Amino acid sequence: MINVALYTIISVVIVSLISLIGIISLMLNKKKLSKILLILVSLSAGSLFGGAFLHLLPEAVEEHGFTVNLSLFVLSGIITFFILEKIIHWRSQCKPEYPLVHEDKPHHIGIMNVLGDGVHNFGDGLIIAASYLVSIPVGFATTIAVVMHEIPQELADFGVLLYSGFSSKKALLFNFLSAALAIVGAVVGLILGAKSEIFMYFILPFAAGGFIYIAGSNLVPELHKVCRAKESFWHLFAMLFGVALMFLLKFLG
Repeated sequence: MINVALYTIISVVIVSLISLIGIISLMLNKKKLSKILLILVSLSAGSLFGGAFLHLLPEAVEEHGFTVNLSLFVLSGIITFFILEKIIHWRSQCKPEYPLVHEDKPHHIGIMNVLGDGVHNFGDGLIIAASYLVSIPVGFATTIAVVMHEIPQELADFGVLLYSGFSSKKALLFNFLSAALAIVGAVVGLILGAKSEIFMYFILPFAAGGFIYIAGSNLVPELHKVCRAKESFWHLFAMLFGVALMFLLKFLG
């Protein structure tokens, strides 16, 4: 249990530190950053699909069998992430037809982004902790899938905070504080996982549903916006590389 807790805390600290990667966006021009982001998005999509279908779901089936409950837990993960995303974007993107006050800098968008990302990071911590409680290889695979997703996500979040009127230092600070909630989630996950069998029965298929939703609903649609064959090829290659990485971890595990 001590090793599991140690691996979990180290993993979520690494995930939290990725929030500081946003500073890189200041060093690159918009065109170059966009190309890099799409490659990372492709890699992230492959890693999340691979994490869900090659690690989380097989482990859940092996532990409890393929039941209707397992399918419902996967669906609950998909629906929960959909609802969470709608709540976050409703406040940040849906504006009244006749705004009462004109804002040069939409500061509220940044605040909502930080809050929403904090909830998401808390969930990442829960999932990473639960994965390590199943086995170390599953924990590694889940951590890598989360890291692959967090790199482009944190770059985008940093850009949103700058757009919202935050200074570079404040944007980095708020992004890091939001990401650090993964540590809180990991501690809660370790406690729940050690005391509740129901939590462990539920969390793996639920996490798989979340991974499938993020990859299929958020990431893949971004790749469809690119029409150039050469870039699309590299996106496909990066996605397959992400899947292959998850397969390799399964094989090594």
